[in-house]
Amino acid sequence: MSRLNVLYDDFGQSPWIDNIRRDWLDDGTLVGLVAKGTRGVTSNPAIFAKAFATSTAYDDRLATATSKDPETVFEFLASADVRDACDVLDDVHQRSRAELTRGLRRYTDGFVSLEVSPRFARDTEATVTAAKKLWEQVGRSNVMIKIPATKEGLPAITRVLAEGINVNVTLIFSLERYDEVLGAWCAGLESALEQGRDLSSIASVASFFVSRVDAAVDKLLPEGDALRGHVANAQVAAAYALYQRWMLSDRVLALLARHAQVQRPLWASTSPKNLSYDPLLYVNNIVAAETVNTMPDATLEATLEHGDFSWSLLATPATVASSAAVLNELPDSISLAQVTEQLERDGVDSFVASYEEVLAIVASKLSSTSV
Repeated sequence: MSRLNVLYDDFGQSPWIDNIRRDWLDDGTLVGLVAKGTRGVTSNPAIFAKAFATSTAYDDRLATATSKDPETVFEFLASADVRDACDVLDDVHQRSRAELTRGLRRYTDGFVSLEVSPRFARDTEATVTAAKKLWEQVGRSNVMIKIPATKEGLPAITRVLAEGINVNVTLIFSLERYDEVLGAWCAGLESALEQGRDLSSIASVASFFVSRVDAAVDKLLPEGDALRGHVANAQVAAAYALYQRWMLSDRVLALLARHAQVQRPLWASTSPKNLSYDPLLYVNNIVAAETVNTMPDATLEATLEHGDFSWSLLATPATVASSAAVLNELPDSISLAQVTEQLERDGVDSFVASYEEVLAIVASKLSSTSV
């Protein structure tokens, strides 16, 4: 049994991989990762930009594209990748549905995420329209549509969930925004219930970004300060405590009584930006039931080789509380609210830039094939 299987079977955390590539689908790499215990896939514009720039696996499909519009072609190719990945993970998904039905877990697994255009991060209506389009385009029950947790994204999250569409809420950096995301999730399921939808078929995760918080806060702390490399995981502990409180609230309990799945916290950006840190700083320390950790390739491989889940900051209520209390040690000169607000802006801008990059790559390849 691999360490990824142990992570899920013994600790209740689902290991996902934060990458998708056409060549992985063609050569069996993703099948092999799933065999080792990977239970889901996440993607984003930066991942697709890298895949299109470094792989020739898309060239034949681009040569036969019926459209010359880069965005249309990109959406077609990305949807095809996600659809095929969903098929690879279908067995995981079906087994998890059986576990949900038997009451062994409060969620389903085996999902592949596809993000709406980050150009729409500040546009509620465009986000809703794009989410519905991608959902139909992929056409798999185990696809999750990623929507950023901007102020404009929150009502879109509610409306898309109300349509019975699985949602991965992305770019969450602060506890305050995470609290709003949980409220948007509840509102979406409540609306779905009013429409007579089966809540047990609607899945959602909330992607709480980790390493970027330490990268930003560390710069504001003196060299050698004891808080360096500890604030991000402290926020994770506080987020997990918030999740647990919400799951015990009357509002959520009413939804669970109608067979709703929980909205699991997903720890994202779990590869340390500071290369002097333990490569598994944001894996071994934040293991907890009903959570997901989506890892880049190298982090997943390191977890397979020497992941140690025997102790975690989230292991008990006492360790959760003591770990979250680290946030109270931040000096008054550092505003975590300001840091996380800037991280959200930077995150959206970064994804927009990556999206523009991948469209430029597609446009260039389309142009070369038409010559």
